[in-house]
Amino acid sequence: MNIADVAEHWPVTSSAELFRGRLVAVRTDKVRTPDNQLAEREVVLHPGAVAVLPMDDDGRVLMIRQYRHPVGCLLWELPAGLRDVRGEDPWATARRELAEETGYRAREWRVLADYYSSPGFTTERLRIFLARGLEPVPEAERDFVPEAEEAHLTLGWLPLADAVGKVLAGDLHNGVAAVGILAAYAARSEGFDRLRPADAPEEQ
Repeated sequence: MNIADVAEHWPVTSSAELFRGRLVAVRTDKVRTPDNQLAEREVVLHPGAVAVLPMDDDGRVLMIRQYRHPVGCLLWELPAGLRDVRGEDPWATARRELAEETGYRAREWRVLADYYSSPGFTTERLRIFLARGLEPVPEAERDFVPEAEEAHLTLGWLPLADAVGKVLAGDLHNGVAAVGILAAYAARSEGFDRLRPADAPEEQ
């Protein structure tokens, strides 16, 4: 049996937008199922995002701590950002977000994982990159002005094995961080060069 996700589109008989905000929109669809029934589904439309797991030569992961208002927590996360620049390649978005949120850039890039954050109700799709060969961005090249929560980011280094332990112990709750950390830990045992290149196409 071939275990792989495939594209599938059940017919939508009607659709109505319920809300549109700065970041997301919400619509309700009536979908016809294969047994000819109608099912109503609310869909949160999201532009998608990228995240970066930056790792130094000692195997430490660079993480950021950021306040997340919806859950009322300061969460340790991976550098990440929305795919809100039309036509921008995900890898370009990832390089920009790494520099803006951490002040680092990387020489070596690979794709760690692609996933949907919560496919039961949102279109949000994420691509997580592994970034190695880190070096600070020269001060003269830093032109990013942080906004809102980004102005209060805290940086921290954590050995990859310790980060895995934190995920399994329930100390880290950010989904993209958990996926990225566990994927990097698995990939390290086989050699990072077996990962997809950073410009690999996104499959459905």
